[in-house]
Amino acid sequence: MKGSNDCRTKNPEHRTQTIKKQQFAEELKELREDSLFRKLTCIESSPGLKISIKGEMFLNFSSNDYLNLSSHPEIVKAAITALKKYGLGSGASRLLSGTYIPHKKLEERIAEFKSTEAAIVFNTGYAANTGIIPAIAGADAVIFSDELNHASIVDGARLSKADLKIYRHRDINHLESLLKKSFKSNSIKRRLIITETVFSMDGDIAPLNDLVSISRKYDALLMVDDAHGMGVLGKTGRGGLEHFGIKSGNIIQMGTLSKGAGCYGAFVAGKKDLINLLINRARSFIYSTSLPPAVCEAGIKAIDIMDSRSINSRKRLWKNRERLYQGLKQPGFNTLDSETPIIPILAGNVKDALKMGRYLYKNKIFAPAIRPPTVPEEKCRIRFSVTAGHTDEDIDMVLESLRRFKMM
Repeated sequence: MKGSNDCRTKNPEHRTQTIKKQQFAEELKELREDSLFRKLTCIESSPGLKISIKGEMFLNFSSNDYLNLSSHPEIVKAAITALKKYGLGSGASRLLSGTYIPHKKLEERIAEFKSTEAAIVFNTGYAANTGIIPAIAGADAVIFSDELNHASIVDGARLSKADLKIYRHRDINHLESLLKKSFKSNSIKRRLIITETVFSMDGDIAPLNDLVSISRKYDALLMVDDAHGMGVLGKTGRGGLEHFGIKSGNIIQMGTLSKGAGCYGAFVAGKKDLINLLINRARSFIYSTSLPPAVCEAGIKAIDIMDSRSINSRKRLWKNRERLYQGLKQPGFNTLDSETPIIPILAGNVKDALKMGRYLYKNKIFAPAIRPPTVPEEKCRIRFSVTAGHTDEDIDMVLESLRRFKMM
């Protein structure tokens, strides 16, 4: 037996596996010690305003389903009808196994909704950003990215071969100084400015009018991530450009169908040449199995509803947002510069944020703590997402719970 054990320990493959196992264990230990270890929460119900967790009902304030469309009967019916016709899976990527009619119909509907020449559908917002940016920004380009841009934008910029310049959050003067410096290099052929419309963790809005002006002044492309703006901003819910009264022009508009539309998927809308380039160069499009046709049909129906019947829902959404926002300001909670239905409460360090999150959970409110790497170490928070479906009673329950927490 001793000889057998000695042989096993001398086995290089076994030794390597043991070392790797120890490495993972050490990394997990560090995460636990830093209060950064995460576990998945299992939801036992539909993703609505009230969700079931371990047999108990919770108020859901962590969903981006702003217009409360995820369970809309017409959208569900559209998906079911398409399921019966097309089945579930799409088989492969669109360049390999073909494009289904619902793919084209959805893209045409998005282009119409966003007032652009064309559009292309991606599987997720992350796939869209990590596909678009490397496809349009190569080694001869420089990218100017807001410091609070989403991780998908950060990763898309890293995947490109472009030089990356980070400008201070919403700071046009700093952006302009970086743009000016870029002209000292003769090797730069393309300048790309990227911003979110609504910043997903702070809930504030990018100064799009200024960004449009400066992009024109320095002959730079402008790309906006309108994921949290579509359905929320603008008179008809068309997003950030409508909110500021800006014509689409050459602006690259990325958006998702998983938030305001309550469905799934993402898209890029813009000039036809841009879309054709992405079909040929965006790796996350080329090498991904396409969205199921049923998901596309659901997305079309969701856009139809947003386009023609969402005014009252949007009014309710903003009324709810104001009720929660003002209720948080009164007792002195720090909501940063929130301007939208995304309302953060700055808690400070990781332990403080977890303490607040656990208290809310104990009071049957689902709004988990936001920790690094999503936010900086000393800017941990609770991020509330208000929807059109929340009632006054729902919001008041949150406010009362937080008032009690503040008095502890």
